[in-house]
Amino acid sequence: MSTTASVPDEVFDALAEGGGGPSATAHLRAAQYGKHLLLVRRVLDAAREARHPDAGRAEEAWWALIAAQEAAPEAVAATLRHPTVGVWARRTVLALEGHRREDPRVAVLASLAAAAALRAGTALRIEVPLDGPTAPLVSLGRAVVGGKGGAIAEVAGGRAVLSTRGGEVAVPDDPHRDGPGWQALRRMEAEHAGHRLALLLDDQEPDRMPGADLVPGRLSAREAEHWRATLREAWEILVEHHWTIARETADTVFTLTPTRARGGAHTSATARHAYGNLGLSTPPNPVALALTFAHEVQHAKLTALWDLAPLTLPDDGSRYYAPWRPDPRPAAGLFQGVYAHLGVAGFWRRHRHTVTGAEQERAHAQFAHWRRSTLDAARVLAGSGRLTPAGERFLPATTRTLLAWQDEPVPASAAEAADRAAREHLAHWTERNGNSSITGTFSHG
Repeated sequence: MSTTASVPDEVFDALAEGGGGPSATAHLRAAQYGKHLLLVRRVLDAAREARHPDAGRAEEAWWALIAAQEAAPEAVAATLRHPTVGVWARRTVLALEGHRREDPRVAVLASLAAAAALRAGTALRIEVPLDGPTAPLVSLGRAVVGGKGGAIAEVAGGRAVLSTRGGEVAVPDDPHRDGPGWQALRRMEAEHAGHRLALLLDDQEPDRMPGADLVPGRLSAREAEHWRATLREAWEILVEHHWTIARETADTVFTLTPTRARGGAHTSATARHAYGNLGLSTPPNPVALALTFAHEVQHAKLTALWDLAPLTLPDDGSRYYAPWRPDPRPAAGLFQGVYAHLGVAGFWRRHRHTVTGAEQERAHAQFAHWRRSTLDAARVLAGSGRLTPAGERFLPATTRTLLAWQDEPVPASAAEAADRAAREHLAHWTERNGNSSITGTFSHG
């Protein structure tokens, strides 16, 4: 019997085992698009209810979106599916309903409509809001026009001009290329063996990665080219040796957002309401970037599933040891970590058979460490009493995948290194947090 009416059993079970494939990613992507549609519509309704001064412009933008939808549905989908749309719409609705103390940015709906009209080839003249001296078109880029308040966007026949008293900027024929006064969301593309990955580099939209330590300003052309070159090599690694990750990355990740590294270490993150965006520091090498996709796509899938079928009960204050974090985690956070590190362990499991020498030794040790630490964390989670019926069904399948890996042979030196790393992490964590911070039992040795 299904644990949730909104997810087919075969999709739910495939995700629980750790993968999911095209049918699962398509289901999650469609659900997140539906979420964006509902949120955007709620912006209009909440603006009307609150008698917001931009409610009229929001209604004008809504009808423009409908016109673009009738002309070119995929053009509207490409705009509204953009990760920042979910963040902006949710924050705006919460502000309009009085749940957030910030000015609701209702007029951003006009920017969405202008971007959709440009993609769809429909005609529109509408005032769009400024962000500093720029007039953004969500999902495309921004025009440096100067002025205050707003800019007039005139769109017709697949072309757009944005103007204020301070200046006028024509959007290039290819809006993902920079032009005079136009700062594009630049393409990040890779192709190998007939398989293609097409992403955007989002280093400018204000809602791109809430709470992250963002790189200030845009990447230089040289920096962007480093990202492209590393992406091409990482994509080759994924296509050649990690096909499931490659396919799920192409289906799940839409944008990359540069963030600053913490303490000099490469970092990455996904944000709950920015489905499709991956924040990461400058990738140091192709293997690190390929591993980042293996890790963060797991987070993205689980977060999207969570909107349809929560896997843990509401937080009751219980906290648990996670062998990948310096701080105690709630059950939901531990569940996210288990699923993400299932992906990490799976990456090293395959990677160790594609390399030699010191890199192979490192891969064996990483696999040995993460297969065991992740299984231990899954067992703690299973005994937490914090799982919903959906979680009670999901976690055992994840655990079975981890259990199947425990007996795969690794060199003794790798097993020793994994055990040492786990003991050291637990010791440092306990020194920092104390044994009283742990709910449940976790041990190595």
